Amino acid sequence: MNPSIRLENTYLTLPEEFYTAQLPSKVPSPNLVKWNSTLAKELGLDSDFFQSKEGVLVLSGNQVLEDTTPIAEAYAGHQFGYFTMLGDGRAVLLGEIVTKDEERYDIQLKGSGRTPYSRGGDGKATLGPMLREYIISEGMKGLGIPSTRSLAVLTTGETILRETTLPGAILVRVAKSHIRVGTFQFANQFLDTEELKALADYTIKRHYKEIFEKEEKYRHFLHEVVKKQAKLIAGWQLVGFIHGVMNTDNMVISGETIDYGPCAFMDTYHPETVFSSIDTEGRYAYQNQPKMASWDLARLAEALVPLLHDNMEKAIEIAQEEINQFSNLYLTFWYDGMRKKLGLFHENEMDEDLIRALLGLMVKYEADYTNTFRDLTLNQTTQPNLISSTEYQQWLDLWQDRRKQQEESLDDSRKLMESVNPTVIPRNHRVEEALERAVTNQDYSAMDSLVSVLQNPYDYENLNDYYVTPPGETACGYRTFCGT
Repeated sequence: MNPSIRLENTYLTLPEEFYTAQLPSKVPSPNLVKWNSTLAKELGLDSDFFQSKEGVLVLSGNQVLEDTTPIAEAYAGHQFGYFTMLGDGRAVLLGEIVTKDEERYDIQLKGSGRTPYSRGGDGKATLGPMLREYIISEGMKGLGIPSTRSLAVLTTGETILRETTLPGAILVRVAKSHIRVGTFQFANQFLDTEELKALADYTIKRHYKEIFEKEEKYRHFLHEVVKKQAKLIAGWQLVGFIHGVMNTDNMVISGETIDYGPCAFMDTYHPETVFSSIDTEGRYAYQNQPKMASWDLARLAEALVPLLHDNMEKAIEIAQEEINQFSNLYLTFWYDGMRKKLGLFHENEMDEDLIRALLGLMVKYEADYTNTFRDLTLNQTTQPNLISSTEYQQWLDLWQDRRKQQEESLDDSRKLMESVNPTVIPRNHRVEEALERAVTNQDYSAMDSLVSVLQNPYDYENLNDYYVTPPGETACGYRTFCGT
């Protein structure tokens, strides 16, 4: 084995109830179909080794690095509002890599077979959803939104039964950690206070070490997680991203976006947009994402109550005070982001009405979310319904007057807009096109081109109409599906 590769696993320092030692299932014919050389370089990994036959054995789980203990993590969670015991049912954490900058990242195999937490599932994954996560997570990285990353995708040589038979695959996922709100719910529900404290201390040291020596460190911890999630969800909203399954097991304490199952990006702007086939009630619709993030964080606060104060009433009061801050934090991040999208440098009392008026017109005239802001940036209009509206023309006059009130020049305003308004997003029809060609024909050229464009979504010098054009009417009713 390559002697330069070393994986640690500090999660093993936690009480053993938090994990189960678990070897990945061996697969018959592993084949590397996607390798993220950019991410590998950031992590200090040897791309030549991992693209070799021996490296593929490691990435597939067929061979485990010496002195490592792969594990499946235990956690619980609320799924669509209902609490249940969960855990890594189809994932194995190989270990942690520490970069030259002393940053620590989990290396996890997704789709690596059954674990004690599989709950009857086969523990496997299919190629389409794993490639989808690769595309979307790299798209989020390009957009500047905190996200888990995809290091590699491998086919396994297996045939997996879902609605039809599909090629089996494994995703190699990189994350700051996989500690979830549901991990704390698991500790609070099934373990004792000392074990909950051990989890909290470990998490603080790993992600928020600057607060470890502070008084009331668990309150500070809750505050920091609330703040990070408020900023993350604002980032989602600002680019029209819809996660689809905001269960508490899909909210990680590090503040990254995780689990790209039935997620998608909005084309036509409408706050009630839902893509996920399993979200039949619209619980996780676009407009509900901030509210549901607050709900999930309230479950974290509940789990932390035993650590917040010796007096139960005081502990609940602290938890409530911290959760109550989410709304204002979120709105601060969101309004700040919306001002930037409109080229506004400073707060003005008319900004809220200006922003809300534009969004209202976008709904009324069925405007494309991304292209509306791209058009404003370029001082053009590609959407006939919007431009033919007298209301929109009046709004444009108000917006231009607001920009002219600033000390900064209109050129500076345009540059600010270019820095936050993407020209391209992972358009659903382009993602599906790339997946269809890859899965059906083993042709990855469309995927490679799409990922390449998504790495520079704020590039206004090289606009590509193929990737910015919204879908036609055939995209109405677009649905996404969970990969399990």
